[in-house]
Amino acid sequence: MASGPIVTLTINPALDKSSEVGRIVPESKLRCTAPAFEAGGGGINVAKAVHRLGGSPVALFTVGGPTGQRLHKLVKNEGVETIVVETKQWTRENFHILEKSTGFQYRFGMPGTEMMPTEVRTVLETLEDLNPKPSYIIASGSLPPGVPADFYASVAKIAKDQGARFIVDASGDSLRSVSDCGLYLLKPNITELSELVGVDKLEMDEVDDAARALIIRGQCEIVVVSMGAMGAMLVTEDLVEHIPAPPVQPKSTVGAGDSMVAGIVWTLSQGKSIREAVRMGVACGSAATMNAGSELFKMQDVSKLMDWLNRYDKRYVNTL
Repeated sequence: MASGPIVTLTINPALDKSSEVGRIVPESKLRCTAPAFEAGGGGINVAKAVHRLGGSPVALFTVGGPTGQRLHKLVKNEGVETIVVETKQWTRENFHILEKSTGFQYRFGMPGTEMMPTEVRTVLETLEDLNPKPSYIIASGSLPPGVPADFYASVAKIAKDQGARFIVDASGDSLRSVSDCGLYLLKPNITELSELVGVDKLEMDEVDDAARALIIRGQCEIVVVSMGAMGAMLVTEDLVEHIPAPPVQPKSTVGAGDSMVAGIVWTLSQGKSIREAVRMGVACGSAATMNAGSELFKMQDVSKLMDWLNRYDKRYVNTL
């Protein structure tokens, strides 16, 4: 079992506001339900999920203005240990609306506010000064304006110096900039994996070879390709395995990927194998989709879905 804490990093958090409406009609006054507020942002979601699983993560994130203070309070109310770096600009807000007549969810993501170079440096210095040193650092989410595209590469160097396993869940330039840093684990979706290997599109039967190419190049040790309703593909130097997603009735995909990362890392921190870890990740991610808005998974749902995966494994083994 890992001795140091699991530390998550969220450089572009958001105060998530969600509501419901009967039907969305252009140019009409829409009567929405009372809004619910959640602390959002990739790393924050991962920390909340790890805590829900029984871990004791540390969430490091930026906060600015009244929205940032409200977000900080929401994270602390979850029982998660926090380290915050204050910014001059206010923390952004996102808005999610569920159209009850169709079951469709509309997600409105606002751009992050610009960070000052001194604020970016403070985040990196805070990571360098962590005590005790972390066993895992999980960087998740987008970068706001003012943060250089190679920011996660700087985090990777800090993680290496501290002996921590570094996991990244990002996209675009920020993901490409860190993919040559010898990461422990990457969790791209198929589109992001396509970009990393330099092709326009990947067919399902090409995913494992593309993921293994990253490992052969020394870009990471493990690739877990998230494939939505089709589950995930686990690829290591000597293993390729498809883990199916249990059948569920999805209500929202918000936080599903972060829940998956949390399930993987928490299970690894308990000394379990990567195969066990990815199964827990798929169970957590699928369970998160069963809840509306930005609510994460419920533990009873995770337990039921793990039972389904275990039964699936037994059926599969019996057919070999």
